[in-house]
Amino acid sequence: MAQEIIQTEYSEIMQKSYIDYAMSVIVARALPDVRDGLKPVQRRTLYDMYELGTRYDKPYRKSARIVGDTMGKFHPHGDSSIYGALVVMAQDFKMGLPLVDGHGNFGSIEGDGAAAMRYTEARLQKMTQEVFLADLDRNVVDFVPNFDETEKEPVVLPARIPNLLVNGSEGIAVGMATSIPPHNLGEVIDATIALIRDQNLSDDKLMDIVQGPDFPTGGIVVNQDELAEIYRTGTGKIRIRGKVEVEKIPRTERQRLVVTQIPYTMIGMGIGKFLNDCAALADSRLGSEIADISNQSSKEGIRIVLDLRKGADPSYIEKLLYKKTRLEDTFGVNMLAVADGRPETLSLRRILEAHIDFQFDIATRKYTSLLKSEEKKKDIQEGLIRAVDVIDLIIEILRGSKDRKMARDCLVTGNTEGIRFKTVKSQKAASKLHFTETQADAILEMKLYRLIGLELDSLQADYDQTLKNIAAYTDILNSYDSMANVIISELLSFKKAYARPRRTVITNAGAVVIEEKKAEAYPCVFLMDRFGYARTVDEPVYEKNREAADSENRIVLHTMSDAKLCIYTDIGRQHILKVEDVPHGKFRDKGTPIDNLCNYDSKDELYIDVIPLSNIVNMRLIFVTEGGFVKQVEGSEFDVAKKTVAATKLDEGDRLLSVHLAHFQTTMVLHTANQYLLRMNEDDIPLQKKNARGVRGIQLGEADRVENVWYLEEGAPTEAVIEEKTVALNRLKISQRGAKGTKLRK
Repeated sequence: MAQEIIQTEYSEIMQKSYIDYAMSVIVARALPDVRDGLKPVQRRTLYDMYELGTRYDKPYRKSARIVGDTMGKFHPHGDSSIYGALVVMAQDFKMGLPLVDGHGNFGSIEGDGAAAMRYTEARLQKMTQEVFLADLDRNVVDFVPNFDETEKEPVVLPARIPNLLVNGSEGIAVGMATSIPPHNLGEVIDATIALIRDQNLSDDKLMDIVQGPDFPTGGIVVNQDELAEIYRTGTGKIRIRGKVEVEKIPRTERQRLVVTQIPYTMIGMGIGKFLNDCAALADSRLGSEIADISNQSSKEGIRIVLDLRKGADPSYIEKLLYKKTRLEDTFGVNMLAVADGRPETLSLRRILEAHIDFQFDIATRKYTSLLKSEEKKKDIQEGLIRAVDVIDLIIEILRGSKDRKMARDCLVTGNTEGIRFKTVKSQKAASKLHFTETQADAILEMKLYRLIGLELDSLQADYDQTLKNIAAYTDILNSYDSMANVIISELLSFKKAYARPRRTVITNAGAVVIEEKKAEAYPCVFLMDRFGYARTVDEPVYEKNREAADSENRIVLHTMSDAKLCIYTDIGRQHILKVEDVPHGKFRDKGTPIDNLCNYDSKDELYIDVIPLSNIVNMRLIFVTEGGFVKQVEGSEFDVAKKTVAATKLDEGDRLLSVHLAHFQTTMVLHTANQYLLRMNEDDIPLQKKNARGVRGIQLGEADRVENVWYLEEGAPTEAVIEEKTVALNRLKISQRGAKGTKLRK
């Protein structure tokens, strides 16, 4: 047999394969269908339970049996995904309307997992049977072969409520994810009915009905004004808080905070994380008013208790919990679902419209099926009524026929050949019979008790009822209003049976602002050694070790514990460092690298000075670069919120050499590598912005640069040793800024 080699690009094969895989995951596994709001694994599990007979009024079945049957018939993707879906559908703290009635350990809101499937049992909820699985025998949805074509499964369940909104959905596909919050059944049904009655209903009117999400865990949605845009676009972020109540501790003057509802996002291990965060707050300065924490949650609901110390402010601690823990969290909304066979981000209106279209399609198929059944029944009933009028003739035909076929042919076509009649008159009458085949079969199967008088009356009453049904079904199929009324009637019955009051409160609340209670500031000494390790010590500790501290550290700075320090580096940057962030301890503690305390990078820059911000704000700073440029800058320019800013502009190859607080009526001396000295007045240095390069302070020769700067302040040293020669700096001639300076004589 000849073989054909097909040459193709490898990348094209990979692209097609990946797209096929991605679409398979998106449509067949991860995303719900907008019509019934179910993922394939959920749909198949519910249908299998229906087929197994695990109805709400039947005994529970082992979960392992349900999982195995579902996997063997409909969902060959492993038992864990099926059991996981079964468990979630039974958890009332995750589902707005649980679809499965679980018996046994199906997990808890605190993150405890469900027991193994061999230990738990399940059956369908009554609601699931009535709302999701009713009328499957009336051709209301399409059926397709299962994976091995040995069974048939529904493409979608005939859900009568917008389940995508009621129960929400979460799933991660390839390159996309869905996150739809649960909503209140009563509100969703009311919105559906309103949209059926008025297809041009505005989005604002819809939002008046569907106020927002209704989480099973309750909570408080605090960004109501943003919900309209979220539901219009299908994406956004919902801010939700837990509910906190204040109680008085009996027989004491103390109070406690009790968390009775949690954000939906805290379900599971989030509660344990919240308790740990509360404990961390209690150990910190911010939450020192928290005396004790206990989790008293039970089957009755959430109850997390925080006992407060005497005189504590409950309002402050409540704000602290919202700000520092997940008691206020964000639920990301992305209403992505499969619509018309492809993934689509849907608005609230689009979801409701898709559901309404689906309901009309279900109703059309249902009443078409019912109409056909009633018309068939009408045909049979008409035949039986006619047969009763000529029952003696029919009995004579039956007695004179050799077999059923002969009698049936006579009833349908009037063929009397081979049939023995008592009289010619009977034969002629029989030849005029023309029943339909369906009527003939019904006559041949009719029981003699139907000839009783009362039974004849019942037959006529049934026939009259059938005519009424046909008229009603025809009207429903031919009239939008009639079909709409039927759908609305069903929705109202479901609302009456299964709706519950709203649990989640919808409101507006601004961001939590905490006025942190600052600890009283105290004097301390900032120490940084030549390796860049920083720490603070109390002033008495420094005084006791003054000699060692001064000799071992490059920077020794007296400051306050609540102060900010400005670190200036040779590449022209300013880093802000809070003293409270610097480790405080004993004198011989090693400290922490300055790199870890601020944005300073010891690999790329070298610090040249550290100055308290409080000293800078109302003063001026003098900048001197190796290239001989100088300037003065108002200190207020450096009081900024950013931790790192550019302190000055530098030419390429130039570096910042000195930053110093200006003292008017004093002089400064610049010393260059070629041994030139220039003394000038600080007043001669112009005031400029921090992003300016500065002006020339000294005229440099080729390859020369400024090496040292001395500021001749009152009480400061006036002599310097340069190349083993002592120079009296205060005797140098004061020159103009920008001069060449005086050459140091050897």
